[in-house]
Amino acid sequence: MGSLGNIPFTMEMKSIFLVKPSTHTPSGVLSLSTLDNNPNLERIGHIIFSYQANHESYVANGNSNDPACIIEEALSKLLVYYYPLAGKLKRGSTDGKLLINCNAHGVPFSVATAHCNLSSLNYLDGIDLSIARQFVLDLPSDFNNGCHPLMFQVTKFSCGGFTVAMGMAHSVLDGFGAAQVFRALTEIASKKALGAYIWRSKCRALKLDPNGKTVLRLVVGIRQFLNPPLPNGYYGNAFINVNVIMTCRDLIDQGSFSEVVKRIKESKKLASTMDYMRKAMSIMEKRRQLHSQPDGATGAFMVLSDWRQLGVKGETDFGWKSFVNMISLPWNIYGDVDLCLLMSPSKLDHSMKGGVKVLVSLPRASMAKFKAEMNVLNHGPHFTSLL
Repeated sequence: MGSLGNIPFTMEMKSIFLVKPSTHTPSGVLSLSTLDNNPNLERIGHIIFSYQANHESYVANGNSNDPACIIEEALSKLLVYYYPLAGKLKRGSTDGKLLINCNAHGVPFSVATAHCNLSSLNYLDGIDLSIARQFVLDLPSDFNNGCHPLMFQVTKFSCGGFTVAMGMAHSVLDGFGAAQVFRALTEIASKKALGAYIWRSKCRALKLDPNGKTVLRLVVGIRQFLNPPLPNGYYGNAFINVNVIMTCRDLIDQGSFSEVVKRIKESKKLASTMDYMRKAMSIMEKRRQLHSQPDGATGAFMVLSDWRQLGVKGETDFGWKSFVNMISLPWNIYGDVDLCLLMSPSKLDHSMKGGVKVLVSLPRASMAKFKAEMNVLNHGPHFTSLL
């Protein structure tokens, strides 16, 4: 039982479980730097993010009342790239320096339900710390014998709002690093739902035949899945495509949106298997031998590629430290009208901080309808017309 002033509420806690990386990750022991070994940093810090109920938003698992499932799945994928955070942090026995055992042990994760409206707690602004602690996963932090460098708790409220509490070892993450991890987590959680929404909006804007078929082609990078891995510095093509096929009627049906996202998730998971990769490359080789022509634009076909994961923005400053924006011109790939890119917004557009720039080509007559569809989202992406 908790209370804020004279507002009582009850909390229900589920068991703590471990979220592991979604695929195999490197193992080994990492030694932390001198800066990391500052004894003043041997603490677990907690940050709580509050989210209002948003009944118009679309979520990746088809259940608008369960953000915990979305975040859990996104965290599992995130840990493939930030795999040391799924290990255990402890002090070395020889020199006393902190080490991370990269053993994919998993990140502690808990889910709670608070029987009150988040607004009644003023979205935790000015909340008493004794109450705020109920919304975090506060595990023992024994740096000598081993502790988790990262942990999460999602608390769901009666109104549909929720909080996400991230606990992190300051010896491993500073403020900038923690923000980077959390930002990456939110991008993974929202990517599939955004792709599905763009696909549907494009179908509506083009007024495609409801009984006709429409195809979403996902561009899936395979570098992290190959075994043996590609050599360091390899810069050739390392992606395959996977198609999601639906009728336009099923795609634009408001009630089927969760099914669209589910199909996208299943297709991306399938594309990460070695069996699918071999089949995809075999088909491409057969097409080459048959001298097949490149795919042409149909309008009912959309290729989605996420450029936010390329790691370009922070590494291309030529020493000037003033990189602010990147755009792409039409490549005449898939006839342009079928290509959609997700990109990071300009650093100079502060209104787009944390947002996504959607680069899409459409006939001019369809662009206004497409923008209207996309602007339903509370924080609409920035749109650029290329035709």
